[in-house]
Amino acid sequence: MALGLVLALCATAYLTLASAQASTNARRAQSSTVPLAGINVPGLSPDSTAAEADHAIAVAQQLHASLVRTEVSWSEVEPRGPGQIEAGSLAYIDRLVADAAADGIRVIVDVESTPCWASSAPASLLRKCKPLDPNQAAAWPPTDAADYAAFVAHLASRYGTRLAAIEIWNEPDQVNEHYFAGPDKPQRYAEILRAAYPAIKQANPQVSVLAGSLVGSNGVFLRALYAAGIKGYYDGLAVHFYHLVLASLRSIHEVQLANGDTKPLWLDEFGWPSCWPAHRTQQEQPCVTQQVQAMNIRNTMRSLARTSYVAAEVMYGMQDSASEDFGVLSRSGARKPSFAAFAGALASPFAPVSPVTLSLRRHGSHVVASGSGPVGDFMELEAFQGSVLRYRALFTQNRFNDYSIALPTALGTSGLRVRVFQYWTGPAKAAQKTS
Repeated sequence: MALGLVLALCATAYLTLASAQASTNARRAQSSTVPLAGINVPGLSPDSTAAEADHAIAVAQQLHASLVRTEVSWSEVEPRGPGQIEAGSLAYIDRLVADAAADGIRVIVDVESTPCWASSAPASLLRKCKPLDPNQAAAWPPTDAADYAAFVAHLASRYGTRLAAIEIWNEPDQVNEHYFAGPDKPQRYAEILRAAYPAIKQANPQVSVLAGSLVGSNGVFLRALYAAGIKGYYDGLAVHFYHLVLASLRSIHEVQLANGDTKPLWLDEFGWPSCWPAHRTQQEQPCVTQQVQAMNIRNTMRSLARTSYVAAEVMYGMQDSASEDFGVLSRSGARKPSFAAFAGALASPFAPVSPVTLSLRRHGSHVVASGSGPVGDFMELEAFQGSVLRYRALFTQNRFNDYSIALPTALGTSGLRVRVFQYWTGPAKAAQKTS
């Protein structure tokens, strides 16, 4: 290989060098206002109790959170017909909202799950659909979006500004279709949003409406939503990013800007499962240790502290269960290291994130660069001979935020100046070594 600029890319399709300047501009957009911060708490279920609501808000208060996010299942509250609210079905949410308001905490309600009577599911599923029983028809959007709009308007009227926002459905772009099934998803979702927004605003104009609830950061689904006419029907765009959180926020923000959308992002799901070494993955996410989970939460929240286009950050979730370990509390209710990390990031939001580290070692005829860095974004390595850039690589770290890169043998083993930095913070925060 001739000694020259070697470009190595280990990146997903949505980040290219052609978008580097736009990415840098988006990254540098800063604000002195720290995003609202909170935690996801258990949602409405047939077994929900007032004691569980009390506990959830007590934990949020101990974390010094300003928000909680919870799920409200339309199919459980209005299972038998339009306007027929199930007696006692909202008792848990009533208690949660009241407890939260007493502690100065506001609630995001994510409203999903279509009742049998309103579902657009195929007849084969509707025949099996029984009110208040789990069923696949609940994942299908309503036949008439006005029915959903009337229900969320009822919530806006009932709870008013004790709500931080009403989130319109959950993850309509999720490929598994557990939440939003059927064809023409962007068009069907846009129809629901266009019906819900004016209904909520008529019930209480001060209640914010969140659109999107997106898991995809490449912008494909969002662009389809723009084409379907969602602009003007929401106050914020909800996103759920677990992998490369910072890069995903930057990427989706660039799609917003390209489409003239200046509404803030609400990152109302993010987190890491502390299931290592017992498991390798949970909920499609790589398991980490409890210490790495804590470090990731602290670094992510501090990285977002001055990001002008992010209005809220809501971690998933509150307590571990038999099936997942994303919580700040263990299954027994004991505080994990992530509890203190979350509270500490709120207490000192502008404190530094973990630094990028770098070491160089000779390995035969080439140099190996290794180290670590903060979670959430692509990393960049640059190798210089004198003042000339000879090699560049974009890469991602492993689940423990470590990396090891063998430089090309053509560069030799001496006279190299190597620097590594996180794309979010740029070269000013680079680690640098000379071989």
